[in-house]
Amino acid sequence: MAPASAQYAGPLFDAHLHYNDEACVHDGVSPGCPFPLSDVLDRMQRNGVRAIIANSRPNEGTKALAQAREQTSAAGVTVVPFIRLYRNRADYNNWFRDPTIAELVRTELASGTPAGPYRGLGEFHLYDSANANGPVAQELMALAEEKGLAILAHVDDVAIDLLMAHTAPRGAAARTAAERGGNEVSSAGPPQAGHTPPGGAATRTAAERGGNEVSSAGPPQAGHTPPGGAATRTAAERGGNSFRLIWAHTGIGGTPVDRVDQLMAKYPALMGELSYRPGLTCSDGQLCPEWRALLLKYPDRFLIGSDTWVNLRWLYYDDLMRGYRVWLGGLPPDVARRIGWENGARLFGVPTPSQRP
Repeated sequence: MAPASAQYAGPLFDAHLHYNDEACVHDGVSPGCPFPLSDVLDRMQRNGVRAIIANSRPNEGTKALAQAREQTSAAGVTVVPFIRLYRNRADYNNWFRDPTIAELVRTELASGTPAGPYRGLGEFHLYDSANANGPVAQELMALAEEKGLAILAHVDDVAIDLLMAHTAPRGAAARTAAERGGNEVSSAGPPQAGHTPPGGAATRTAAERGGNEVSSAGPPQAGHTPPGGAATRTAAERGGNSFRLIWAHTGIGGTPVDRVDQLMAKYPALMGELSYRPGLTCSDGQLCPEWRALLLKYPDRFLIGSDTWVNLRWLYYDDLMRGYRVWLGGLPPDVARRIGWENGARLFGVPTPSQRP
C-alpha cells in the first residue's frame, strides 16, 4: 500500500451508487432499513464523497436520496439522479423486451425528482450483447441522445459498438447495417470478453461505420453544428451534447486493455467507470502498469464508483473509497483530481466543493 501521505486527499465523485431495497425499503408500511439515510450519508461524508450518481432498484431509493435535501446538504453531498430500468429483479433479464420499461422511463422523466431532473438512465445489464439491438434498447438510446441524458450500462465490448450504433440518425442504410450486425451476433449466442462477433469483415465494418460516424464529429462544441442534417442539429440543441455512455466497470468480464483503448479512441462519448474492474490494481494497491498508462492517456474519460448493489458493499464502503484514494495518489495530482472528482462534476455541472472533510 502507498503511504498515507501519498493518498489522494481531494473530493470524490461516486459515479455508480445504488440505494436498493435491500439497504432500505422506502415504500412499505413497515419498511426494513438496515442502512438508513443517515447512515449512508455519514459513510459518504466521512470518505469525502461530495457527489453521487444515484440509481436504485426500485427508483424509490434514488427519490429518497433526492428528496432529503436538508440532510444531503448538511453532508455536503450532491445527488445526481438516474432512472433505473428495474422495478424488481425480474427486470434484469427482461427489460430489453418489455415495452412498459420505456413507458416507465418517460413517466419518470416527466416527473423528475426533488433534486432536479433525472440526468441519466441505468445502470442496466445486457448479459447477451445481441439484446442491444432490441427495440427497447434502441428507443432508450435514441431518447438519451435526444434529451442529453447519460447512460450507465453494464455490458461487454461488443454491446458498446451495438449501443453506440443507435445514437445518431444516419438513415436507412446505416440502420440496416446495424440490424445485420445484431442478427449475426445473435446467431452466435452471448459473446465472450474480447471476442470478435461472427460475420467477417462486413459485420465489423458495419459496427465501425456506426462508431466512426458517432466519433467523427466528436462531442459537439458550443455553436457547432454536427453533421447529419436538421434531425441531428435538433438533437444537439435539445441537449444531445450532454450524452455520454458510461461503461459500468469498463469491462467486468476482463475486456483486454487494448480493446478498451480502441473503444475510447473510437467513441469520444464513451467514459469508463472502474468499480469491479478485474486487473485494475496490482498487489501494492496501485494501478497495474497497463491501466496506469491507459488512464494517463485518457485522463478525462474515467470515473470511480462504489456499486453498492448488495449490503456488503455498504459495509465496506470505507475500504472501497480508501482503495481509490491509494491508487489515485499514485497518479499526477491533476490526473487524480480529474478521475476522482472533476470528470463527473464537469459532466453533470456539479460545482467544486469548498474544502471540508
